[in-house]
Amino acid sequence: SLVSPSSFWYPLVQKHIQERTDILRTKELTKTAVMAALVFVAIYVLKIPGPNGYSHLGDCMILISVLLLGGRKGAWAGGIGAALADLLGGYMQWVLPTFLIKAFMALIMGYVINKWHHKGNWLLGAVLGGIFQIMGYTAVKIFYYGFATAMVMTPGLLVQTAFGLVLTAIFVGVLGTTGILRKVKEM
Repeated sequence: SLVSPSSFWYPLVQKHIQERTDILRTKELTKTAVMAALVFVAIYVLKIPGPNGYSHLGDCMILISVLLLGGRKGAWAGGIGAALADLLGGYMQWVLPTFLIKAFMALIMGYVINKWHHKGNWLLGAVLGGIFQIMGYTAVKIFYYGFATAMVMTPGLLVQTAFGLVLTAIFVGVLGTTGILRKVKEM
């Protein structure tokens, strides 16, 4: 064979394959870092104050991260970006729960997209991930503040999650129609 381990070409082909793999790894890491930064900005800068804290556009960016990067890389981008926003925002007690909850929200969405091959699979995945987020944050709030306080805070979390889903649907519609979503995904 032309490219067997004993051939003259084998080391050259292997080197070319390794270089291509390194370039792809660098591109994927860069895209993940950019999405983590966008998640951070959407949470840290674009805050919408409410009676029980604040809402933000971060959930939308996390869901878009999953659409662009896939479940695992979207989970890293979402978890890191959201946890960093809590860390720099002074919410130290929320850094670890936020990282885990946002990452699992993205993983759930990615899992549904990969396993259920229908046109609206991303929306079902986002809704299921959003339900997990509501349950996860409510459980942590019960631990931090007690059951009654956690229940009082849950409607705000429902609104934030629904807002993120609706905003994502709008972005997906606009970016999908213009072809931007596909182009960015293929980069």
